[in-house]
Amino acid sequence: MKEIPLYSGCFVCGQENKNGLQARFFWDGEKAVCDIDASEAFAGYKNILHGGIVATLLDEIMIKALLAQDILSVTAEITVRFKKPVFTGDRLHFEGWKTEECGTVYSTKGRAVNQNGDIVAEATAKYFRARDDLGKKLQESRD
Repeated sequence: MKEIPLYSGCFVCGQENKNGLQARFFWDGEKAVCDIDASEAFAGYKNILHGGIVATLLDEIMIKALLAQDILSVTAEITVRFKKPVFTGDRLHFEGWKTEECGTVYSTKGRAVNQNGDIVAEATAKYFRARDDLGKKLQESRD
């Protein structure tokens, strides 16, 4: 598997962002994948990972699926469905993939699975290809 390029200051994947998740993302040729341990540092309630962190990771896994295919994009819309709570200490596996392309709009799907194989959350999203000045700005973020 190939590691997907990142921005070192990113909250989700930046290895230099000590306040962030420091998650690592890989491309298996069809989808982006990521494994993390749910940290108490990102709890919403005692021993329960904040749902916003799960949503953030789903957004990132889906956009990484596009980035792995050299599509610089920004989030236009995301829908997350939470199915089960995520407890701190859980091991989570995230997957994201492109489902459709229509001009400069890309549709994706993603999911988060715990160490027991239970789907804890699923998402769909739409992304716009970044062009012109925004595309240049995003390109500057690539390390």
